[in-house]
Amino acid sequence: MADQLPIPTDEDKYEVSEASKLAKERQEKAIQELLLKRRAYAMAVPTNDASVRSRLRRLGEPITLFGEREMERRDRLRSIMVRLEADGKLDVLLSAHEAEEAETEAQQPKETETISYPFFTEGPDELLNARYNIAMYSLAHAKSRLERAKRRRDDPDEDPEKEAELAVRMASTFDLDCSEIGDSRPLSGCSFSNDSKYLATSSWSGYVSIWSMPDPKKVTTFKAHDERSTDVAFSPSSPHLATASADRSAKLFSPSGQLLTSFSGHLDRLARISFHPSGNYLATASFDKTWRLWDVETGRELLLQEGHSRAVYGVGFHGDGSLVASCGLDALARVWDLRTGRSILVFQGHIKPVLAVNFSPNGYYLATGSEDDFCRIWDLRKRKILYSIPAHKNLISQVKFEPQDGHFLATASYDTRATLWSSVDFKPIKSLAGHEGKVTSLDITPDGQQIATVAHDRTIKIWSCKSSSIEENNMDVDFSS
Repeated sequence: MADQLPIPTDEDKYEVSEASKLAKERQEKAIQELLLKRRAYAMAVPTNDASVRSRLRRLGEPITLFGEREMERRDRLRSIMVRLEADGKLDVLLSAHEAEEAETEAQQPKETETISYPFFTEGPDELLNARYNIAMYSLAHAKSRLERAKRRRDDPDEDPEKEAELAVRMASTFDLDCSEIGDSRPLSGCSFSNDSKYLATSSWSGYVSIWSMPDPKKVTTFKAHDERSTDVAFSPSSPHLATASADRSAKLFSPSGQLLTSFSGHLDRLARISFHPSGNYLATASFDKTWRLWDVETGRELLLQEGHSRAVYGVGFHGDGSLVASCGLDALARVWDLRTGRSILVFQGHIKPVLAVNFSPNGYYLATGSEDDFCRIWDLRKRKILYSIPAHKNLISQVKFEPQDGHFLATASYDTRATLWSSVDFKPIKSLAGHEGKVTSLDITPDGQQIATVAHDRTIKIWSCKSSSIEENNMDVDFSS
């Protein structure tokens, strides 16, 4: 008989190493944690009453008892789940929970294929060409402006301070020259032609009138819009003029009133309009919260610019043509770089809608007028407010710098007055009182010698600078010296 294998004794048993013991303990601990998570997952009681009812239904229990409230129903579900767990029926709870999640996923809509869009809005080729032309125009004019400023600074015969003082003294002589009835309804806008020979006015009647200057005589009147006209502007490079209206369109007319181009696209009524200094482009501000840039020659919309949270009311170009400022009912003024399309500055300080905006010929001042009765002067170089002027007793409807050198600033207001301010320290120079209604707009001739104001009293008033006496006094002083 073959030899039998010896039965191992305790001394013959294999010894387990410490590393194996630690690994076994970690494994048992992981299994325990998994079981605890599984139990917690299965024992999670829903808080939503509809989910509680669904869980009771899946467990084969009545979803509600007579007189049972929501919290009592949830407590009953908890006790049922504890009992099932104690009976070792954890799998029943798990299957009910997983069935609920599967049903929820099935009810969710399937994800549609995501479409990736570019982060920018692609513009037409015409806009690219316009940006290039604007850049070339602005570089040449900025260079010319800076060279002129350097010459005036370095020339010993030039005295900018005395020149500004003389301009302020001349502005103090503005006086009412004449007054004319402009229309049967309130007037909304006015604009001098580039040669100062004509003045255009717009009215709530939709009619536009052209007056010969310096003594205003009506040359022509034509129906520009079926609804009220909100603004009018002469082109800086041609005798044509543009109008804006509450009918959501702007139009370009010849001096005789012949319609040349219509600019349509806005979704709400228009407010102010402005020509680019080159005369090739027109900007329109609208209550649809956008301002738009148009090609004057073709009538094509080049740019639709968003950025304001409320209606855009005013728009104005920098003298170099590189920048445009917009203002609106969101109490903000924004400065945009036309060469890149970017918003480069946001001026926040007014507490009510901003209704007017205008750049100074010096290139770095920006004036804004608001419903808060304040006119604020912003410095583009410092990117902050420079002066805050409590200018009027009612909202400011228009602001304009003197076009040649910006030696004075004119503001129009619903308090029936227009006021002139020194651009040196922005102190008041002269108050132009004469209207009996709200002054809606004003304009200054390119030589700065006349100011036109229009108002709700339906009148046009021409204010002229009586500078002859000042010039005679200066000559007397020179001869006596």
